[in-house]
Amino acid sequence: MDPSTYWIGVILAITSGVVNNFGTVLMKIVINKHRDDEEFTKNLIKSPLWLTGILMQYIVGTAFFMIAQVYIGPALIPGLMAGGLIVLAIASVKIVGESLKTPEIVGIFIMILGVTLLGLSELSIETDDVNFVESFFIIRTAIYSVSLFVICVISVQFQKNSGKFNGILLALASGYMLSLSNFWIYPLIGVIGNIFGGSFVWGELIVFIVACVILILTNLWAIKYTNDALKFGQASNLIPIQQVPIQITPMLIYYLVFLLLAPSVLSIFFSIIAVALIIWSSFLLGKRQAQLEEITTDKINIVDES
Repeated sequence: MDPSTYWIGVILAITSGVVNNFGTVLMKIVINKHRDDEEFTKNLIKSPLWLTGILMQYIVGTAFFMIAQVYIGPALIPGLMAGGLIVLAIASVKIVGESLKTPEIVGIFIMILGVTLLGLSELSIETDDVNFVESFFIIRTAIYSVSLFVICVISVQFQKNSGKFNGILLALASGYMLSLSNFWIYPLIGVIGNIFGGSFVWGELIVFIVACVILILTNLWAIKYTNDALKFGQASNLIPIQQVPIQITPMLIYYLVFLLLAPSVLSIFFSIIAVALIIWSSFLLGKRQAQLEEITTDKINIVDES
C-alpha cells in the first residue's frame, strides 16, 4: 500500500473519531436535561442540539469513516477512531460537567494505548482482493452477523430482566450494533461501484440491498441503545465501554471472515496486547459506572419511599 494513501486513511479515521465523540457530548447535554421526562425520546428529537450531535455522529463522522474505508479497509479504522476518546474525556468534564477520577483517566489512556497498538498491527484489507459474492464468504459473513446480533439481544434482555448494569449492558449493545454497521459498510463500498456503473451481477445487487437494510437498522438501534445507556451514567465511562466490541470485532473480521494471515509475528503480538489492554480498560471504566448506577438506584428508591 502506498504510504501516502495509508496516512490519508489514518487522518480520515482519526477525524471521524473526533467528530463522532464530540457529537456524543452534545447528545449527552440534552439527555441530562430530559432523562426523567416521560416523553424522553420525543423531547430529544425536538432538540436542535441533540440533532446536531446525531448529524455529527451519523452523517459527518460516517462520511469520514466511509472514505477512510476506501483507503485502509475495516480492520484498522475503529482503533484509529478511538483517538477521539481524548476529546470525549476533555469535553465531558469541561462542557457536560462530568467528573473523572484517576482510575477512569488511566482506563481511557489504556484504551487509547490498546487501540494504537491495534492500529500498528497493520491489519489492512484491500477491497480489490475480496469477492463479496463468493458463497463461503457469504456464509462466514452470515455467521458473524447473526452471532453478533444474538449477543446484542441477550445483553438487552438481561438488562430488562435484571435491572442491573443498565448503562454498561446498553452501551455494549450499542457497540455490537455499531460493530455490525462498521463491517457492512465495507461490502457496500465493495459493490457500489458496479451497482451504479451498471456492470453488476445479481449477487452484488443482493449484497448492496442487504447492506443498506442492515446499515439503517443497526444505526437506528445504536442510537436508541446509546441514548438509553447515557441516561444511566457518564459519557466518559460508557462510550469507552461501548468501544470494547467495536475494537475487538475487527480482529475477528480479519482472521475469521476474510481468512487473512497476519503480516508478521509482531502484528500478532500487537493484536494480543491490544485486546488485553482494551479489556482491562473496560473493567476500570465499568467498575465506576456500576458504582454510579448503584448510587442512582438508591436515590430513586429513597424518593419512592418518601
